[in-house]
Amino acid sequence: MRKKLQNTIRTKLPSFSAIIGILVLWQIVSSIGLVPKYMLPSPAEVIVAFLNEFPLLMSHMRVTLVEAFFGLILGTLLGFLIAVWMERFPKVYQAIYPVIVITQTVPTVAIAPLLVLWLGYGIAPKIVLIIIVTFFPITVGLLDGFHSADKDAVQLLRSMGATKFQIFYQIKLPSSLSYFFASLKISVSYSIVGAVISEWLGGFKGLGVYMTRVKKSYAFDKMFAVIFLISAISLLLMKLVGYLKRRCMPWEEK
Repeated sequence: MRKKLQNTIRTKLPSFSAIIGILVLWQIVSSIGLVPKYMLPSPAEVIVAFLNEFPLLMSHMRVTLVEAFFGLILGTLLGFLIAVWMERFPKVYQAIYPVIVITQTVPTVAIAPLLVLWLGYGIAPKIVLIIIVTFFPITVGLLDGFHSADKDAVQLLRSMGATKFQIFYQIKLPSSLSYFFASLKISVSYSIVGAVISEWLGGFKGLGVYMTRVKKSYAFDKMFAVIFLISAISLLLMKLVGYLKRRCMPWEEK
């Protein structure tokens, strides 16, 4: 246990040192007036703004998390179904995969106004946008995982008379788990970003709506506070995915 703690400290120390160094440099630059405070508030001012706005930020955060949760669940389910479909039927893969890639070349900020126009200012356009940005990493990751399955194991099961479903369930699906969780980490962060972007362009509540309001009032300390909050949420969710991976794949830890 002690050795593990020492290894963790040794691994994390460089990154923590870099973050602390950046914050100290930022504080110095802001304190000596090298950059005007209305353009770059100091970390101390950002912390004060965060504490002062904490109840309001939590209220907006709940809305954003609900949107991200439903969008991520539906996007993950859609990505899984498309990946299985394309893996099962090569012709479908050849037909659909280029179309899926093209959908990811369209900027998110260009899609969001159309979704608001079609679906209104409620939760529906936010969830649709999150689905669009989250299903692609899941689809690609699972496809790579399916294709990485041990060919000898697949041939062995075929020689033993296993059905295609049995081969998929026993060989291909387990081999894709590490790819799935790696893709899920990306999709989790995309879900928060997608929710915020969709809230910029229309909505009544959420961190994106809050950012739009404080930007119009030039309250940049509050702007930085919500940016840090969004980053913290994304990091925590990625850590949660890592925890789920360890629970679902304990053999990798060993």
